[in-house]
Amino acid sequence: MRLAIYTGIILAGGYAGLTPALAADPTGDWRVADGVANIRVAQCNGSMWGAVSWEKQPGGRDDNNPDVSKKNRPSLGMATLINMKKTAGAEQWEGQVYNAKDGQMYSATITPVGTDQLEIKGCVLGFLCGGETWTRVGPPIPLSTANAMAKGAPKTTGAAPRAAPAVPSAAAPAPTTAAPKSATATKPGQKGAADPVGDICLLPEIAGLAH
Repeated sequence: MRLAIYTGIILAGGYAGLTPALAADPTGDWRVADGVANIRVAQCNGSMWGAVSWEKQPGGRDDNNPDVSKKNRPSLGMATLINMKKTAGAEQWEGQVYNAKDGQMYSATITPVGTDQLEIKGCVLGFLCGGETWTRVGPPIPLSTANAMAKGAPKTTGAAPRAAPAVPSAAAPAPTTAAPKSATATKPGQKGAADPVGDICLLPEIAGLAH
């Protein structure tokens, strides 16, 4: 059984320049096998989490969720890799994965393969296992104060990154206003027109559980 998982963010082309030292780092942006979406994986308070950060067809909803109250929630920003813990003695993380194609949770593992692939495997009740390989489309994500502490972070910590770019933006002459906005959109942990998800550890669904 092939485990088809719906998640992600896409960046034009691949990501080059990774060093062997980063081979075991599962953080970053990954394109799922069928290309319909990518996920952003980050370390939130000691566990790996993943969330949808781009969709090939925008406007998706969690239609197959058995919880009626969640059927209308947007799939963009939805958590898919849940509270994955490092496996002792192995470059592997274990936890759960949410498969939006059937609305079910599965026991799962993620394992980096080299610098540009991530193997994900999931099983139902310990059998009927399947998996797929994701391809890296964005660099590893440095550990930030926000994603290190998640829910436990002081409220002012989350506000600071947003306030910082606003100062030069307001003080700079009008012709240079666009430059800070572009830079802000590409900084990890911040949101912008080019990156509506930002730091996934600050998403309510993940921040509420990563503690």
